[in-house]
Amino acid sequence: MKFFSDNAAAVHPRVWKALHDADQADAAYDNDALSQKLDEAFEALFGTECTALWVATGTAANCLALAAMVPPHGGVVCHREAHIEVDEGGAPGFFTHGAKLLLAEGEGAKLTPDAVRAVIDPIRNDVHQVQPHAISITQASEYGRAYAPREVAALGSLAAERGLGLHMDGARFANAVAHLGCRPAEVTCEAGVSALSFGFVKNGGMNAEALVFFEPGLADVVRYRRKRAGHLQSKGRYLAAQVLAMLEGDLWLDNARSANAAAQEIAGAAGARLIQPVEANEVFVVLSPAEQDALRAQGFDFYDWPAPAGAPGAARLVTAWNSDAGHVAALARAIAAL
Repeated sequence: MKFFSDNAAAVHPRVWKALHDADQADAAYDNDALSQKLDEAFEALFGTECTALWVATGTAANCLALAAMVPPHGGVVCHREAHIEVDEGGAPGFFTHGAKLLLAEGEGAKLTPDAVRAVIDPIRNDVHQVQPHAISITQASEYGRAYAPREVAALGSLAAERGLGLHMDGARFANAVAHLGCRPAEVTCEAGVSALSFGFVKNGGMNAEALVFFEPGLADVVRYRRKRAGHLQSKGRYLAAQVLAMLEGDLWLDNARSANAAAQEIAGAAGARLIQPVEANEVFVVLSPAEQDALRAQGFDFYDWPAPAGAPGAARLVTAWNSDAGHVAALARAIAAL
């Protein structure tokens, strides 16, 4: 019974069908009919002009976006526990040719304007110090916390005031929007986001993510960088097909709602064990080593997690769009019985 990562979730049947339907000769790279529909599809979703490019991984999406905003001598403000800092193996520095991540603090792995100012205000405006060029936030955060529209807008306002780009790592963007119940535009383009890494792999896709640009010109730079980085796939229609299938009929949102509902069921059983409010499809709970062993002995698979101060241990439990209802109920009962 798997609760270790939504990265391992199954591919949605509608995505498989879209892949099969795309299995016919067409133009190469991103000149095919499906890739050419991406801009229109995302403009309909966000209600504004934008440009969308497919890539194969979230890491590539994040780092290509940052490379378009930040020069090699520049810096990116992000949370100390952001994915680009903790889990991308130095890829931001690789793609940007040396830009530095400027680390900020924040409850729930979320940034606030004050946290960003605490990092950038002490930086002297001279050649001896790395100058900030962008802010990067994760939606939902590494602790499954969702940025509300007003929170993103506050960061967007600060970014505009300081001449910084605002990037959103949306690996679980769908889960955040499903929790917030807002329009996708309210937490992106209307709030000052310049570029969004829109995650699909965790939410029913196979190997396709979308990089959505709301700022004119950034996409033109990334087209060249994507090729140079080895991410311009020759049969791009298969990536475009996945993204379009997920957008059609708001499948991306329905899948996220299913994953979130499963997480809420587990959270309800965890009670006082919860380390963070559950606002997406991740549940962080206090579990002692003995309790972790007890759950694993019953067949549950999950990641250990760094324990908060004073706790005997912790774990991360992640649900997916296709989490088995029986498995979810069994895990909830098992946690409640500890």
